[in-house]
Amino acid sequence: MVDVLAPDALGPTVCVGEILVEIVATTVGDGFLAAQPLVGPYPSGAPAIFISQCGRIGGQAAMVGAVGRDDFGRVNLDRLMRDGVDVSAIATDPEFPTGSAFVRYRADGARDFVYNIATSAAARFGWSAEVEALVARAGHLHVMGTALSMKSAVAVIDRAVDIIKARGGTLSVDPNLRKELVLDAATERRFEALVSSADLLLPSGEELERAAGVDGEAAAIASLFRRGVGEIVLKRGAAGATCFGRDGSRIEAPAFVVEERDPTGAGDCFGGAYVACRRLGLPPEQALAYASAAGARNVTRVGPMEGAGTRAELDAFIASTERRA
Repeated sequence: MVDVLAPDALGPTVCVGEILVEIVATTVGDGFLAAQPLVGPYPSGAPAIFISQCGRIGGQAAMVGAVGRDDFGRVNLDRLMRDGVDVSAIATDPEFPTGSAFVRYRADGARDFVYNIATSAAARFGWSAEVEALVARAGHLHVMGTALSMKSAVAVIDRAVDIIKARGGTLSVDPNLRKELVLDAATERRFEALVSSADLLLPSGEELERAAGVDGEAAAIASLFRRGVGEIVLKRGAAGATCFGRDGSRIEAPAFVVEERDPTGAGDCFGGAYVACRRLGLPPEQALAYASAAGARNVTRVGPMEGAGTRAELDAFIASTERRA
């Protein structure tokens, strides 16, 4: 299977989108209609989780977004810098607070959220001199479908894709959308264009068919390759993951057997590890092993990126953790 992503030496992987703190209820139940004991704040936001794992495993990594001038913003900036992420293009908003998400788990494992994104600093960033300087030296852009609902993120992504591609960089897309989510016509076209331009697609479950616009796994894979996608890694949760190559190759990675404490961020850690490993020159088999380990290790800790691992930590996890047959 050929290398589909630009080498790490070309420049950092850049992710654009929301940066939040997550605060988690320690009780199980429905919603927040009564006072709850809470833990946190934990640094969060799907793009931030992705880029944290990318940096921790050793890839060049940078983030575009915004935080408030408050303790929650500092929690995120400190964590990202500690993980080796370039934060030069993260704006600090003097008026709006850092975005937040309150989470409580239900008995069936589903979650209830109370978000503040749209009216927080998380949504208040755009193209700036700092963003321009970062994009000009970037080697890869990672886009999450949820970012397309943020005007601020869209404005950056639309410009960054062309600039990074023009200098030999590459693009990965995590659809992060569900069939039930209805997009307006302009956003739908943008999503389709990004998928068609993707060198790597990282869908979970039904997101594969959502991205392809056709039903059935085999038909979706074939359709996406015809559109120009270079490589597809399908995240299957407890069923593992599969890498599909344009040459017809297929690589399976069984999931690790772990006790799940908090599933938030597992797919983002998977993606961050996979992209970084492929850009560092690892073959798909090895990148899949690290990605699967990153996702599995993360669910064993409370907090959306608390289990993100360095390469040494993931090596130890792989050596000591059973995989499903």
